[in-house]
Amino acid sequence: MSKNLYLVSLGCNKNLVDSEVMLGKLKEYTIVHEPENADVLIVNTCGFIGPAKEESLDTIFSLHEARKKESLLVVAGCLTERYREELQAELSEVDLFTGVGDYDKIKEIIDKKESRFSQSVYLLNEEERVITGSNSHAYIKLSEGCNQSCSFCAIPSFKGKLHSRTLESLLKEVKHLVKQGFFDFSFISQDSSSFLRDLGEKEGLIKLIHAIEKITEVKSARILYLYPTTTSNELIKTIIASKTFHNYFDMPIQHISDTMLKIMKRGAGKERITEQLTVMRESENSFLRTGLIIGHPGESDKEFSELLEFIKAFNFDRISLFPYSDEENTSAYKMDSKVDSAVINKRLDAIEEVVSQKHTLSLESDVGKEIEVIVEGESSEHEFFMGSRKLLWAPGIDGEILLNDSEVGELEVGKCYRAKVTQIAGDKLIATVTKTLY
Repeated sequence: MSKNLYLVSLGCNKNLVDSEVMLGKLKEYTIVHEPENADVLIVNTCGFIGPAKEESLDTIFSLHEARKKESLLVVAGCLTERYREELQAELSEVDLFTGVGDYDKIKEIIDKKESRFSQSVYLLNEEERVITGSNSHAYIKLSEGCNQSCSFCAIPSFKGKLHSRTLESLLKEVKHLVKQGFFDFSFISQDSSSFLRDLGEKEGLIKLIHAIEKITEVKSARILYLYPTTTSNELIKTIIASKTFHNYFDMPIQHISDTMLKIMKRGAGKERITEQLTVMRESENSFLRTGLIIGHPGESDKEFSELLEFIKAFNFDRISLFPYSDEENTSAYKMDSKVDSAVINKRLDAIEEVVSQKHTLSLESDVGKEIEVIVEGESSEHEFFMGSRKLLWAPGIDGEILLNDSEVGELEVGKCYRAKVTQIAGDKLIATVTKTLY
């Protein structure tokens, strides 16, 4: 008799890939959408910053309350890797614990009912994932760990140094997925522009781009999480010149003040970052996303004002804002010059207004244009609309386009179409489909 599985994947899309690996290993289970119907419940946790840790713990407690008697509650991922001893001692609600090194061993862990924390780094190789959420797009994880030493980030303390997958492994995975009909890919890691540096290849991402371009079934690709010090001019030029990879530049700069960048141990200064962003912005059909930390220790009104003025002046398409989170095992945690939470919130209010304006300007630039979109299903707004995203955009983070009319008949989920943008409704574009592409 088949057993039922309920899985929650929290945090970033790198976590999602690991969750998809676990689903691939547990194919004999039937996926259910209600926790009370599950024989096994898995939470793949995030342990990056305070709010993510709270969400992980809240999810664990909620599932424990909902689950049926004799079911197994399994907790995996970054939170358990980071706080393995504390959580195993305190969370009696959980039956099995595992970290970030045994995603491919999840069936064995469940069958033996034994918690496990391997010391080895898990890199996806021959495992077959169950891709979730799309029949056209897939994330491809490039590496694990990170060689950077950012003052605010605890990830290297529990995920270790950079460990890249081989180029051969990545190509094999992509070729396997295109045979299943996937044509749109997002390449991700903690520091994607460092890909293969641990294996002696300084420009590994350029080699990857050229190799992916030879797979004709790949129609669309983008790279997420570029790091300023490892993003060379040659890499930027290679992305711009590519016919397969979009001019999609996701580079979290965190700040722009030289003082703060030095405190944050970011490596690159304002001049270099501005140079990179300017070249990216001036490329044809470019899309710029960044991330900023507000209220890091040492950030005075002067440094914040410099950041605010820079954001006002530079045309980003999307900006993610994060209030500073004081994390153990980071150099910032030991700094004395902490910023009061009330000051952080005031600064967030000020910069959020500018970020919203930049988002609106980015959307307005598409009104009246014909763009390529992927249909993703019924919209989040109303059953009368189909939901889609611009092919250039990354799934889940850059927004939704509402399709209110079609000149080509019924639309298929996962298919790519040409559409004319007619207007903006709130924070969404509205468009009419004019042509079927593929």
